[in-house]
Amino acid sequence: MSRDDRQARRGYHHGNLKQALVDATLELVVERGPQGFTMAEAARKAGVSAGAPYRHFKGREEIIEEAARQGFEMFADLMEHAYASAPPSALARFEATGRAYLAFARKFPGHYITMFESGLPIAQNSDLKRTTDRAFAVLTRAAEELIARMPKDKRPPASMVSNHIWAMSHGVVELFSRGQPGTKTPFAPEDLLESGIGIYLRGLGLIERDD
Repeated sequence: MSRDDRQARRGYHHGNLKQALVDATLELVVERGPQGFTMAEAARKAGVSAGAPYRHFKGREEIIEEAARQGFEMFADLMEHAYASAPPSALARFEATGRAYLAFARKFPGHYITMFESGLPIAQNSDLKRTTDRAFAVLTRAAEELIARMPKDKRPPASMVSNHIWAMSHGVVELFSRGQPGTKTPFAPEDLLESGIGIYLRGLGLIERDD
């Protein structure tokens, strides 16, 4: 029996080859980036033969797509939970969704990379688009609730506000949440995001300016 055959038997023992390959891919994208490994390396890490992944996936991109789809489902659940469990105020719910973004990136780096850094054509994949829309619908709903107090003629589109906060959250993750905390800034990522949101909302007149 060859070494690959022995690995394959160990891999099939857990009973879910497809998920084992996704899990292996998540580890590899954290270690090397979404383009830094081959299908054969994903198979090796999953403990199966080099040809086994092709029973479920045509290539590396399809494994990454599945990892991203699972990530967006988890992300949407987390965003919905953050919104529903926040104190009953528009501002608190809005801030909670921003913090949930940082929490997800920190806890699930492999999923985060496949979702936002792998260059997937999300609009061309109906499953990815559906889960992406569900996740960011929560942030847009929080934005709608928050800007409802503004005069209609001065009210920006809720989707623009949610995209601004998405961009700010993503920037904090990319610049300050990777690697060893405190090596790039003396401030915690959560504090950077909270202060950034505060400045943004003060500019819109949604919260009072500090004296």
